[in-house]
Amino acid sequence: MSTNLIILAAGQGTRMNSDLPKVLHPVAGAPLLVHAMKSGAALAPERTVVVAGVGADAVAAAAQAFDDTAQVVIQSEQLGTGHAVLCAREALKGASGDVIVLYGDTPFIRPETLERMAEARARHDVVVLGFEPADPGRYGRLVMQGEMLERIVEYKDASDEERTITLCNSGVIAASADTLFDLLDAVSNDNASREYYLTDIVAIARDRGLSASAVTCDEAETMGVNSRDQLARAEAAFQARARAEALENGITLTAPETVFFAHDTVIGRDTVIEPNVIFGPDVTVESGARIRAFSHLEGCHVSRGAVVGPYARLRPGAELSENVHVGNFVEIKNATLAEGAKANHLSYLGDASIGAGTNIGAGTITCNYDGVMKHRTEIGARAFIGSNTMLVAPVRVGDDAMTGSGTVVTRDVPDAALAVGRAEQVNKPGLARKLFEMLKSKKAKRDKEAG
Repeated sequence: MSTNLIILAAGQGTRMNSDLPKVLHPVAGAPLLVHAMKSGAALAPERTVVVAGVGADAVAAAAQAFDDTAQVVIQSEQLGTGHAVLCAREALKGASGDVIVLYGDTPFIRPETLERMAEARARHDVVVLGFEPADPGRYGRLVMQGEMLERIVEYKDASDEERTITLCNSGVIAASADTLFDLLDAVSNDNASREYYLTDIVAIARDRGLSASAVTCDEAETMGVNSRDQLARAEAAFQARARAEALENGITLTAPETVFFAHDTVIGRDTVIEPNVIFGPDVTVESGARIRAFSHLEGCHVSRGAVVGPYARLRPGAELSENVHVGNFVEIKNATLAEGAKANHLSYLGDASIGAGTNIGAGTITCNYDGVMKHRTEIGARAFIGSNTMLVAPVRVGDDAMTGSGTVVTRDVPDAALAVGRAEQVNKPGLARKLFEMLKSKKAKRDKEAG
């Protein structure tokens, strides 16, 4: 049976104290909303509908950047979760199968949990996701009768006896599309908050002779994010899980607590990651690479056997082939380094292609920007670029070519040629001593006047 998703993402999140909609605050380099969408995407949904409100344009942009087929509908008034789901009705018109309602500020529900909910739907008309927290606090309670879920009661509306129940409501609900909207039509706002609660559909379903049940998950999956403090906790929870998975997958982390992954980081086994490494989004590191301390990687691909860092920065478009070395204080952007190429010290390589076996000397810069447009530098195989070479793009250095240290390259260098472009050195005997004496005299005079 096909599945459809409704993701509720209409709230501002006043406790965030932010101009940014709550669901767009990032964890591991992706908005909370995207984490929720990724979880649901594992079910290969027929349709995904995001219910937006505050900051709807920005929410829509984030949703469609992840899934360009996602539909975004607007909840113009925040009248409760039931009302929010009803806003998705038209977008799901004619949709077959089930609907699972997720929340854009609850990023960590595992795909396996949603799959268990989908399986439970084959036996029950309505399925709710529940959990048993260490502190039930003010969560809504699931009132069970054996396997059957009788109703969900919000904490503020619960009796003292109901508040002793430890099985709590995550808010995630699954039902067929027809059943869901039919039940929602019967929901009223006769409660303490004067809101239309999605959770009320359980009691209505039971009154109509329909079956309802609950699937449970670990409390960590249901972590909601409503404040900066909870956002920080969510980041910590993600990183702890990502580090544990990395270690389990055969990756060496010499100081795990100092390594930070993005939501989509891919690392091959037998890779070694040293302390204080940060991965931004869209990074793939193949097996057997080494990422040395204090390096920052984003939007890049690192092949088998490559060594990056320490103190290296790989920016979007950096492509490192096998056995490439990128050393300390080297920055790579939109550049490819072919097999065995080396750039070991203090260089910037942007909008460039570097051939196999080429050595980039310390202090080399590809001057790729003329103030208006970017230009590309091409360096062939087995070239030797001398220290402090400035390559003024667009320019090409051929195979087996060489540049002298301190050269400014403004014209193409043929294969196997040596390019030297610097001012001739002139020595002035005794002039250094005279200059030092003059400078010292000026300093002494200035100090006396200041004294």
